[in-house]
Amino acid sequence: MSAYVALAIFLVAFFFIATEKADKVKVVLIAAGLMAVLGLVPGAEVFFSEHEGIDWNVIFLLFGMMIIVGIIKQTGVFDYLAIWAAKRSQGRPYRLMVMLMAITAVASPFLDNVTTIMLVAPVTIMVCDRLRIPAQPYLIAEVLASNIGGAATLIGDPPNIIIGSRAGLTFNDFLVHMAPIVVVVFAVFVLLTRVMFRGSFHYDAGHAAAVMALDERRAITDPRLLTRCLVVLGLVIAGFALHAVVHVDPSIVALVGAGVMLMVARTDVNEVLREVEWSTLVFFMGLFIMVAGLVHTGVIAAIGTWALGALGDDYFVAATALLFGSGVLGAFFDNIPYVATTAPIVEGVVAQIPDPSTGQALWWAFALGADFGGNGTAVAASANVVALGIAARSGHKITFWQFTRYGIVVTIISTLMAWAYVWLRYFA
Repeated sequence: MSAYVALAIFLVAFFFIATEKADKVKVVLIAAGLMAVLGLVPGAEVFFSEHEGIDWNVIFLLFGMMIIVGIIKQTGVFDYLAIWAAKRSQGRPYRLMVMLMAITAVASPFLDNVTTIMLVAPVTIMVCDRLRIPAQPYLIAEVLASNIGGAATLIGDPPNIIIGSRAGLTFNDFLVHMAPIVVVVFAVFVLLTRVMFRGSFHYDAGHAAAVMALDERRAITDPRLLTRCLVVLGLVIAGFALHAVVHVDPSIVALVGAGVMLMVARTDVNEVLREVEWSTLVFFMGLFIMVAGLVHTGVIAAIGTWALGALGDDYFVAATALLFGSGVLGAFFDNIPYVATTAPIVEGVVAQIPDPSTGQALWWAFALGADFGGNGTAVAASANVVALGIAARSGHKITFWQFTRYGIVVTIISTLMAWAYVWLRYFA
């Protein structure tokens, strides 16, 4: 009975979030409160368990990076990059979109997609403001590119870290098995954006000429602070890349980096804290508790066990179910807690497969479905929620359905391509 109640609360909350009939932060707080009052979450453990509660690693990673980005913003470097990008693209909207998507997709496998979006989104908003073009299509395209690019490596997307840990897969394993299909999917996605966002590519020669006449070097307001900030940012990025070697979580790296950045900047802490997207952080905490209710009452595990148990010994069908099932469920339940919950089920299935290479194929199908499913809806991945928060704060609000209608198309196409890849590489 408790499982049905938890699922009902989640679906009602998701309806209000999707239709935007109520503020999404209020919705998740009410839903999370109901889950707790009705005993559908594991009591106080909801604050201490990343599998059945709030994943503080995600929260503090976001918090630390928000502080770092807020301080870097004061140097004027985002305006510098915006003018530089506009001049490089000569003010041509589609050319600009491809450039920003390429930067995002190349950075995401090494920085993780959330960090990349937090660095690229402010630049995107500024360059769009300079060219007097709507920023929403560019932000949506960047998030989709980030989720695609982040799938290529172990550290590019949080679900990959969970899968790598459970399956014993290394950074090089992900690079060899995931990167080839990611490159192909991204190339198709670049062509697809030409069609999806065709109504947004309005070229204004006057605005483009005005931007071409600007000197981007004048945008840097504090060169000395920028130098110090770039050194700290470089160390943070190195910490992200080496976290599996030094065994320090990215959230700790981000928090230490934020503290050092505050020290070297010698800026007013209260002023920096105003740059933090508090509503985004609260939304994530409420969403984690909502999903915890589904995990604790066994809803997600029951779905996964039933689906895999119904497949028998046909491992290609199992891989297909994992890929498409993860794409669908990951889109609605946030792919981080979904993967954390489903990974033990996949591990149990793989343990029963005699051929290790076939077992690995199931892990890759699982990873591809979860990663590409992160584009499915506006709440399917951390990067999506962060981007929508930044957009709203800057006056370029992106609605749930404005994002989701593009995300669904990209998810369907990328998942079908991933399915063909899995079949050709592991089962043909």
